[in-house]
Amino acid sequence: MNPREAATSIPANRAPGGPTTRVAPVAPADARSAELVALRGVRKSYNLGRPNEAEVLHGIDLEIGRGEFVALIGPSGSGKSTLLNLLGLLERPTAGSYRLLGQETATLDERTLTLRRREALGFVFQFHHLLPAFSALENVTLPALMRDGRVGAAARERAAALLAEVGLADALAKRPGELSGGMQQRVAIARALVHAPPLVLADEPTGNLDRHSSDEVFALMRRMHAEQRTAFLVVTHDPRLAERCDRIVELVDGRIVGEGG
Repeated sequence: MNPREAATSIPANRAPGGPTTRVAPVAPADARSAELVALRGVRKSYNLGRPNEAEVLHGIDLEIGRGEFVALIGPSGSGKSTLLNLLGLLERPTAGSYRLLGQETATLDERTLTLRRREALGFVFQFHHLLPAFSALENVTLPALMRDGRVGAAARERAAALLAEVGLADALAKRPGELSGGMQQRVAIARALVHAPPLVLADEPTGNLDRHSSDEVFALMRRMHAEQRTAFLVVTHDPRLAERCDRIVELVDGRIVGEGG
């Protein structure tokens, strides 16, 4: 997944933020009660038509419902990053169908894909990719700045409320270099949620943290999932964390070999 393209193309929520630190949740829905993501027979190949053509995803079928919290596991080289790129609308499948919020993405042009990514998806990465010269608050409001060329009062209020929700009410003015790794990842989670997306894609979000910080960040994502009713797809190599998800999808050699919950 390309963090620059993903992180800088996400807008802040236009809804005005309130004066309190509690952020209004997305309308609640039972897990799997409504289709959010549906992949059917998805394949992905690189170097098409060349001697070194290689197919890395082989007929993927996957559904994620609104409000789910799903782990994606598998060994290195299994195709997890490629699958996340497809789900994040950063790449297109070679074959098959990808429906996001009920809309077939294959028919969308690049501009519409970008708009859909901005509206529907949030991204959290193993390395937080915060701008070092920006404060925590400025990093969380960055999507609004990228979209509108300015940060309005409503965007600042929502960003501040989210930072308070993730336990950083006293760190709004601090820059990433003044924060611990776990705190930096909390800022990244707030940034991913600032526009209230129905789905957050988290690529090894605890992979660069020690065990204590990893547990804290994972617990935070679970809490925000419960409060905001945002679906999460979390790529992880940590079996302890995977077991704490609602469902586990295992990918091996470009194929889903197991699902459990």
